[in-house]
Amino acid sequence: MKSLIDCVGDTPLMEIARLNPNPRVKLYAKLEGNNPGGSVKDRAALNMIRSAMERGDIQPGMKLIEATSGNTGIALAMIARIFDLDIELVMPASSTRERTLTMEALGATVTLLDSIETCRDYAEEKGKRDDYFILNQFANPDNYLAHYKTTGPEIWRDTQGQITHFVSAMGTTGSIMGNSMFLKERNPAVQIVGCQPTDESSIPGIRRWPPEYLPKIYDPSRVDRIMDVSHEDATEMTRQLARKEGLFVGMSTGGALACAVRLAMEMDKGLIVFIACDRGDRYLSSDLFG
Repeated sequence: MKSLIDCVGDTPLMEIARLNPNPRVKLYAKLEGNNPGGSVKDRAALNMIRSAMERGDIQPGMKLIEATSGNTGIALAMIARIFDLDIELVMPASSTRERTLTMEALGATVTLLDSIETCRDYAEEKGKRDDYFILNQFANPDNYLAHYKTTGPEIWRDTQGQITHFVSAMGTTGSIMGNSMFLKERNPAVQIVGCQPTDESSIPGIRRWPPEYLPKIYDPSRVDRIMDVSHEDATEMTRQLARKEGLFVGMSTGGALACAVRLAMEMDKGLIVFIACDRGDRYLSSDLFG
């Protein structure tokens, strides 16, 4: 029998066949929505909380605090319950109601502010107090080490080491940093491709950060190429994933696939894996599937 913690990770790879434009290229989605909290952020949440507890950083009576756009907050609320920790999650008011309700259902206190940057400032200021501990996914090595320890090895194993390109949306950049570290150790020729929104686009889960808010864990030398994706292309690809592949996911996954499809059209052959970040049910109150 497995505990909830044992169910984090070891997610499947699903071949994308109908939306793959190049028969000489294999295209796979890493189904992170299969994690118990419904997103790739379960991995980082578990590693950040458990590692901090093992180091003694979280003292009895402390309350956790973290800024989040949604998925990390749900994952942290879930993992905090397992370790009997109280947590305050600070989130943009524009986030879908499903996310707030899920965090509250898991026992978290949710504070809504006007932007993710404001949320980060608020959490960092409150995290200076003796009775709070800020996890700070944007600067915490335990974020990307979760993927170095789990996601990267799973991808390498399940592709039998044949992966040639790894594609990921970039938010906190934990997923792309940790997978890059592992995959490049196994084969330096693996190409690491990051996805960011075009200047005028807003895509949940993908960010184009102002320089002063660029995550401290981000190392540009670990990314071989950055591709821009528009709100329109991310939306359309998300809808196509549901209608043609039966894969119900959020917009950041659509954005990653849009970049992966463009990449596949440039290639003679190869094997691309992209991160399917979460499930689509937490976007139903938005116009994503409207």
